Amino acid sequence: MLKKADQWKDYTCIDAGGFEKLEQWNGIILRRPDPQAVWPADKGSAVWQNADAVYHRSRSGGGSWEFRKKLPESWNIRYGDLTFKVSPTGFKHTGLFPEQAVNWDWMADLIRGADEEIRVLNLFAYTGGATMACAEAGAAEVVHVDASKGMVQWAKENRDLCGLQDHKIRFIVDDCIKFVEREKRRGRTYHGIVMDPPSYGRGPNGEMWKFEKEITSLIEACLSILDEHALFFLINSYTTGFSSVVLDNIMKTMILPEHPDGTVETGDIALPVESRDLLLPCGIYGRWERK
Repeated sequence: MLKKADQWKDYTCIDAGGFEKLEQWNGIILRRPDPQAVWPADKGSAVWQNADAVYHRSRSGGGSWEFRKKLPESWNIRYGDLTFKVSPTGFKHTGLFPEQAVNWDWMADLIRGADEEIRVLNLFAYTGGATMACAEAGAAEVVHVDASKGMVQWAKENRDLCGLQDHKIRFIVDDCIKFVEREKRRGRTYHGIVMDPPSYGRGPNGEMWKFEKEITSLIEACLSILDEHALFFLINSYTTGFSSVVLDNIMKTMILPEHPDGTVETGDIALPVESRDLLLPCGIYGRWERK
């Protein structure tokens, strides 16, 4: 199925095409690369020229921002009752993936509808969009794990912006698989697991990660700590060439046999393009939820 992140008020994808996207983040317009926007765009139109900042890729890798007007180092953006810090980074990102709002809403609805305490594990948790959504929805505990100390610190800032200081959120800087293996030895389980593994990456001690090679091992490890009364299991992926059909097969052959009391749904996530009747693809999702 296709899920559209169309409930934003502070964020808009204004236009996309020519391998770029033009976005409005609470009044500030950013223009940055997007490998999925392969169709033509009218880059000469006024809307494209009005960007406050443009990210330029370097031929040697990476890139840098061209600021066409003075912007704050960071600013805030709201989604429902949640508030997040946004800041243009040297890797073109802003600290938030707005398309993930469709997954935040799904998890939050499940948690609010549960009649028991829900413990959630968020792996490759980045700046904590899913963490805050689950905590705000009433999860008894959310464990936030990411290998980047800087991203975990950013997530703590988001916790404070959301006013969730009195909620039980544990922030862990660690390699995700190693953390899961330790949780298994401790005998801890979770009612909800969400993961957003990168295509490639390194853990805090240089551990190599490649999505296609590691994803089944990670799911297998997570199943060992998924509670017998689990509520949900969510996998998100931006890995190019890894289709939702493959993810559907993985979840049906790995998760359903262990938890046949649930259903699997997979598909694409997209952002509406405001200026044209288009959708910008933003990765795939796989969901298991208890019936």
